Amino acid sequence: MFLPMKRIPLRYLVLTLLLSAANILYAQQSSVFPKNREKAVIKVPAKKFHLYLLAGQSNMAGRGIVAPQDTVGDPRILALNRDGEWEIAKDPVHFDKTAAGVGPGLSFAREMIKHDPDIVIGLIPCAAGGSGMDHWLNDHFWEQTRSYPWNNAIVRTRLAMKDGVLKGVLWHQGEADTAPEKAAAYSNNLVQLVTKFRQAFHTPDLPFVAGELPDFNKGSAAVNPTIYDAAKSLSFFTVVSGKGFTPLADGVHIDAASQRMFGKRYAEAMGSLRKK
Repeated sequence: MFLPMKRIPLRYLVLTLLLSAANILYAQQSSVFPKNREKAVIKVPAKKFHLYLLAGQSNMAGRGIVAPQDTVGDPRILALNRDGEWEIAKDPVHFDKTAAGVGPGLSFAREMIKHDPDIVIGLIPCAAGGSGMDHWLNDHFWEQTRSYPWNNAIVRTRLAMKDGVLKGVLWHQGEADTAPEKAAAYSNNLVQLVTKFRQAFHTPDLPFVAGELPDFNKGSAAVNPTIYDAAKSLSFFTVVSGKGFTPLADGVHIDAASQRMFGKRYAEAMGSLRKK
């Protein structure tokens, strides 16, 4: 005699498949290339050491699968590591979670140094995967990364500024704020956040580039228009497109090839703000 099988709700099946895909992805990520790190010595004056804060959630931190090209360091591109020390930047630049992989930061820096042979770029990785706007704007503790994202970004950036000059902020966040009530408040919250960053670093014209949610994300229709609304109230602020990107198997994160393109878009946008 066989007992009748219980029907499993579709949402649980979908969640199980997504978790399975994510586990396979993260297993691949952790086994690809050894994370060989090289400590760096800054050999340029502070005014030539250009710093960029990388903030937001997982698609800024990066989850793309690391390839050999992402592990080739350049002595003109440094990153502030977990311990607050400068090292040659290689992916994963971030360390918010073990799943950290290719994000837009390294390709952004590679583009920026093309236009000025005398500078060194210093990346300040501070994105926290899964964090919402509340964690940043109101300095809330974020359990997944065991950190206060806002405070962490401020402390690390001030530490970096002992060696160089802060030239801009790269922001990508919003996947955690696609619910209707959060999306409705996103524009005003983003304006407040940009203002807080500028006040914290005493730089009222600090360039700030925000990235759209990728168009494969269903929440992009709710959040992306609000980012452009924020742009109407802010100077030295612009938005880069998230269109045409390919997701990883989890359907949430941007793949490595698209992240490299995203970094180039950020660089072009940052360059346009720097010329103003």
